[in-house]
Amino acid sequence: MYEKKIPFDIDCGIRIAMEVISGKWKSCIIFELSNGAKRPSEIHRLFPEANSRVINQQLKELEMHGIIEKKIFAELPPHSEYSITPLGRTLLPIIEKLEEWGNSFRPNMKKMLGMEE
Repeated sequence: MYEKKIPFDIDCGIRIAMEVISGKWKSCIIFELSNGAKRPSEIHRLFPEANSRVINQQLKELEMHGIIEKKIFAELPPHSEYSITPLGRTLLPIIEKLEEWGNSFRPNMKKMLGMEE
């Protein structure tokens, strides 16, 4: 796993939160898993523009932090699925607020990108 060059500041709540949910796809993964468990292939299909390696890395990090869990089914053919944990569910109000803010900022973003209607 990637090792950071700058030491992690455990005394800052914002940095702790960002450590857990920062990453281009983490919030989206958490949000999607709030609707039910999904196989890794389903998660990859939800974000076709995302690099598979990045999605896999972010799944591992979310699992490491206890936000999601991976269940491996010992059957033929073997498969696994990810689901959100109770701890992960505590992030949903934050992610919903981020989505609300993003939706309200959309007109500004369109203007900045020259996409205004």
